[in-house]
Amino acid sequence: MIRIPAFSRTALLAATAITLAMGMAPITKMAHAAPLNVEKDQLKLGFIKLTDMAPLAIAAEKGFFEDEGLSVTLEPQANWKVLLDRVISGELDGAHMLAGQPLGATIGFGTQANVVTAFSMDLNGNGITVSNEVWEKMKAHVPKGADGKPVHPIKADALKPVIAEYRAAGKPFTMGMVFPVSTHNYELRYWLAAGGINPGYYAPTDVSGQIQADALLSVTPPPQMPATLEAGTIFGYSVGEPWNQQAVMKGIGVPVVTDLEIWKNNPEKVFGVTEGWAAKNPNTHLALVKALIRAAMWLDENNNANRAEAVKILAKSEYVGADAKVIANSMTGTFEYEKGDKRPVPDFNVFFRYNATYPFYSDAVWYLTQMRRWGQIAEAKPDAWYDETARKVYKPNIYLKAAKLLVEDGKANPNDFPWTSDGYKPVDNGFIDGIAYDGRKPNDYLSKLPIGLKGPQKVEGGQLVGAPSIGG
Repeated sequence: MIRIPAFSRTALLAATAITLAMGMAPITKMAHAAPLNVEKDQLKLGFIKLTDMAPLAIAAEKGFFEDEGLSVTLEPQANWKVLLDRVISGELDGAHMLAGQPLGATIGFGTQANVVTAFSMDLNGNGITVSNEVWEKMKAHVPKGADGKPVHPIKADALKPVIAEYRAAGKPFTMGMVFPVSTHNYELRYWLAAGGINPGYYAPTDVSGQIQADALLSVTPPPQMPATLEAGTIFGYSVGEPWNQQAVMKGIGVPVVTDLEIWKNNPEKVFGVTEGWAAKNPNTHLALVKALIRAAMWLDENNNANRAEAVKILAKSEYVGADAKVIANSMTGTFEYEKGDKRPVPDFNVFFRYNATYPFYSDAVWYLTQMRRWGQIAEAKPDAWYDETARKVYKPNIYLKAAKLLVEDGKANPNDFPWTSDGYKPVDNGFIDGIAYDGRKPNDYLSKLPIGLKGPQKVEGGQLVGAPSIGG
């Protein structure tokens, strides 16, 4: 069980002042809070077999769901579309989701439904892997350090001449990603575009995402990525763990860059429920978020001291079901690129620190900018629209209510939560291309990206129309 922290009188007074400022009831003692009267105590939650489903597995294994009066069944899903459809239909009460899924559903891209999130499940956790053949060609364009190893981060500039070689030979360059509104799709596109490679556009009449593409991106379910790469159907892919490390273990591919290197401490997955479910089951929703926060705390506790145990849990067939050694490659603070080139990456998987679990509006806005950039949002939108859409989907107020209950219960430190945040992070300079992102100014941000739709541009008949011109 997670240790109950000892709080000083100063911390208690500070927490009380914060909660009063937020209009919440003051924290008067650290005794066990009254349990929530949950509306529904038997729940079925969905997930995809990836290591970042860990908060769900840990909440189940460590009894955190049970502590909240919940009996939870965790059920793996075949792919992200099935998972989302089953949440919308009510077959699942909620699920581990791609950060872009609730947003995509809310704006009606692919599926129209009101899906919300009050909990961000993790930061980072993805990588981009290429086949051995592609890597051998890329290496000629990658600088080496004094130790003879490739200098990281490896930029897509090194891939650009390889794609040109394939295209000159009449061989389309194909890559896999897990879903059109996935973090993996946007990270892969960001990395490619930062290297001068056009990953293609979407249009209302063509949702392939391959209009004018230099590299053709298509959907492949995460567990199938290594086999699809090995079969030669794709030449690379963007996916979460353990499927990049699986390629290394099998000797069929090389992860060339992590998402931590593309966008430092980027939000990856969220826990999603329908808006209707949240309205009908407010206490159950709070109880779920409480349990998930505790699980995230446990995963990052004492400088990741619990990760070895977490690896054993995730390796179980009912969760990720991959070899523990493969999962440990990234979950325990390292990442293996080319076979034998294992490097320390302590923040590859982050579950609680850096306010990882708080659902920031600025994170939602970034995903919306990428949907607009690549044509999934076909028409230009004012800055206010991005903010309004983020607020429809991301629910930090529910998150903070759950956090306050944990503090009252003596199970969380009040200093670990951003009580006074307005939902927007400071300007972010953690991108591989050096372009700063300000969530309050999405259109200004889009205007700075050299490849992608900006201003009034849109895609019609396979062409970009409207000023400014591409690259402007």
